[in-house]
Parts: sequence; C-alpha cells; structure tokens
Amino acid sequence: MTAMTGKAGAFLALHRSGSPLLQPNAWDVGSARVLQAMGFEAIATTSSGFAAALGRPDGGVTLDELLEHCRSLAQAVDVPVAADFEDGFAREPDGVAANVRLAAQTGLAGCSVEDFTRDDASPIYDVELAADRVRAAVEAAHGNEQQLVLTARAENLIHGVDDLADTIARLQRYQEAGADVLFAPGLKTLDEVRAVTSSVDRPVNVLVAPGRPPVEELAAAGVARISVGGLYAFQAYATLVESATELRESGTVSVQDGLRSARLVFGEAFTR
Repeated sequence: MTAMTGKAGAFLALHRSGSPLLQPNAWDVGSARVLQAMGFEAIATTSSGFAAALGRPDGGVTLDELLEHCRSLAQAVDVPVAADFEDGFAREPDGVAANVRLAAQTGLAGCSVEDFTRDDASPIYDVELAADRVRAAVEAAHGNEQQLVLTARAENLIHGVDDLADTIARLQRYQEAGADVLFAPGLKTLDEVRAVTSSVDRPVNVLVAPGRPPVEELAAAGVARISVGGLYAFQAYATLVESATELRESGTVSVQDGLRSARLVFGEAFTR
C-alpha cells in the first residue's frame, strides 16, 4: 500500500479494527459543524442527504455541485472529511480517475467509489470493469500532492443482488486493486459482517441503521469504521414534517430536547 501523508494519513490512522472510527454523515455545513462540536474525529458526506437538501433524489447531483459541497464542508471543519463520491461520475476508469483528482483539490481527506451503475437493467458493474475503476481511482487518490483515502464500495446487496459471496469476492478484488478501505452498505447481520472482515485485509466500514447490530458488537467483529449514510439528514426532515404538521393542525410548536441541545452549538440565534 502507498504510504499516506498529511490529512489523508491522519484520516487513515483513525481506522482501527476492533475500535472503529465513528464517522457520521453531514449533509451541509451546519450539520458538519454540529458533529465536529460534538467531538467526532471525522465526518463523511451523504449523497442522499445532500441531494435532499437541494430538493432532489439520490443521484441527482452534478459533479460540479458535489465538488463545491465537498470544498465547503472541508473548509468549514478542522476534522477530516470524506466524500460519498457515488460512482465517480464516470463509467470508464480514466474518467473516474480524472474526477477523483478534482476531488483531491477540494480539501477532502478521502472519498469512495461504488460499483452501482444506476442502470436498472444492469445495476452493478462487471467485476473486471469495477476493479479497473477502483484501481484507477486509487492511483489518482494516492498520486496527488493532496492524497485521498480511497474507499471501494460493493453495492449489490442494496440493489437487488442478494449474494454475500459475490460481495466478498468483489471486496477482495477491490483490495487487490489497492483500495484503502472496503465498504458493503447492505450488510445487516453480525454473521455477514464477520464473513466480510475475516475475508479481507483492509479496514471495513459498516453502515449502521435501526435494527442492525450496535457499535459494540460491530467492534468485536473487527469493523474499523462506522457511518450512518443519509439517516441523520432524513431524521432532520422527519422532525421538520412532524413539527410543521403540529403547527398547521394544532397551532402550536413543541420545543424538543434536541432543539435545546442545538442552542449549545449555535447560540440563541438558533431560534430566531
């Protein structure tokens, strides 16, 4: 593996198998600053959360919009920021590499590249092409003055291909292609997580969600990083809908404990 220096090196050092990095996903500058103020050591972006903030579905953001979003978040906080870089915004390896180089210029510490094609008829890239895409992304991420930790994502479990063996085989190929971190967002059980962590030699990221194993059990299973995806962004929107419904139907507004906590970060101006 390439020796990582600077911001990327500091970020990669936070990945500890058995003592995972908690890396929650921010959807804007405000949420990123809240998470930093709470003491989190690193922050990730969320493609679905950022798209929702623009009033669009996941996958509806342009490359230029995402690059500016990443630049804004990286400048807004002092901790490492890693981007959900979707499919690299290109099909061919050369295009993915070119776009990863652009991501490296934004101040990020890392980014991910997934093997989801966004084609319903054939949702997952052929493994050979997928591995070539990861290899190109890694070379671009490691070859810049500002390096990036490259996370390779196997997406089949969340896109209609319920095949854990294929997920593991893909992650192994992405490891061989040089990925620094491996991620399969569709893992749901401890047995599935253990099957992955015992089959690869890179840090593994796991997405937590309601009904899935807690952090303590994931740590014992060898996980090195934990994220939440768009969960917090959509929880915020759910609170908006709930409170706005109360205002419309009851003419009242309830102040929840979470709002009181937010004042500790934003001050009294938070409610003006």
